[in-house]
Amino acid sequence: MNLIKTGNSWKFATEADLEDFVWANLKELFGLIPLKRQYYVNGQICDILALRENKQLVVLELKNAEDRYIVQQLTRYYDALQEVKPLEDEIDYQQPISLIAIQPNFHRDNFIDKKYHHLSIDFFEFAILTDEFNYYLQIKNLDNGKVSKIEVPHQDRESNEDIPPHSRGLMNRLAKCSSEQQEGILKIRQKVLSFDKRMEEMSSAISFRYGNGNKKTSKFCAEFYFDSKGTPIIFLWLGLKNNSSDRISRARIWTDWQGNALLEGYVPSGIGVKMNSSKKTLSNRVKIMNELAYNENSKYRREYKYIYQHFKDRNRIARKLNNSEPLTYEERKLLEIDVNNFPVNYGGERPNTYKFDHYDSLNGLVDVALEKWRKRL
Repeated sequence: MNLIKTGNSWKFATEADLEDFVWANLKELFGLIPLKRQYYVNGQICDILALRENKQLVVLELKNAEDRYIVQQLTRYYDALQEVKPLEDEIDYQQPISLIAIQPNFHRDNFIDKKYHHLSIDFFEFAILTDEFNYYLQIKNLDNGKVSKIEVPHQDRESNEDIPPHSRGLMNRLAKCSSEQQEGILKIRQKVLSFDKRMEEMSSAISFRYGNGNKKTSKFCAEFYFDSKGTPIIFLWLGLKNNSSDRISRARIWTDWQGNALLEGYVPSGIGVKMNSSKKTLSNRVKIMNELAYNENSKYRREYKYIYQHFKDRNRIARKLNNSEPLTYEERKLLEIDVNNFPVNYGGERPNTYKFDHYDSLNGLVDVALEKWRKRL
């Protein structure tokens, strides 16, 4: 497990490292049975779903730093789970859903939100403790004062840094990114550069590539590309035909920067202007159609042209899905809209409403790209 030192204290290197450890030790820490992690439901992504012995659902939200809005986040998860009630064969929804917030420390606003909240939310504060030989995760229930402690197998990054330091150019780019984007990029960079001594970092004004040199015969593995607004885009060299082919190409990756990812398409160079334009257009259409589907007073309910366009989009995207072609995040969102709520149909029978409850793991896609890179050397 990756730990880093900040001042005189220690912390998990990333939120993903914290989640990995808690997931692996749910029984020891909380007496819970693991069910799902990074679970997508009704537009929300829950860190961890777990069960008590009596099949009561427990939702855990983890933060590697203080977050003033964790109560609101858990509330959205609660609402989504109550509305959809997924995994009914495994969960007893007759029992109340239990909510747990885990952070290294809680802001005063967290306690105010909890005080006037009608849902029951347990606050757990954690810290990394050390002795002469070992590291421990200590978790304290702030409601009853109960403390539990478990050893953390670790890699001390301060003694395992044989990769080149961050360049000024990369740090300047990261300064314009969110904390989640910064954390995600640095974690991938660490993983890629530590993978093989032949791996190098090659930088330009707008991108940072990773491979075995910058020659015509070089093989690349990953790239961080920053668009004109400073938004980072990840590219990985993966197999064609939605990563099922042995032939490799540069694939554009969507991520929510919480570990979930999608292979969205193949872009030989640049960011894919056509793809970017399509994503922006579809994003606007998704907003309009969601309002139309779920707001009976929407002005768009009288604008049938939007509905007609929606069904044309659906037919095109469904063909891609049937051909196992990569779908963009926006294309998935468009197929998830419930067309039964529309005031008019177009083209005969109403098409299926798709539910995408599975996303690729960003870490897993990076692992695949690394292995494919090594085989090509």
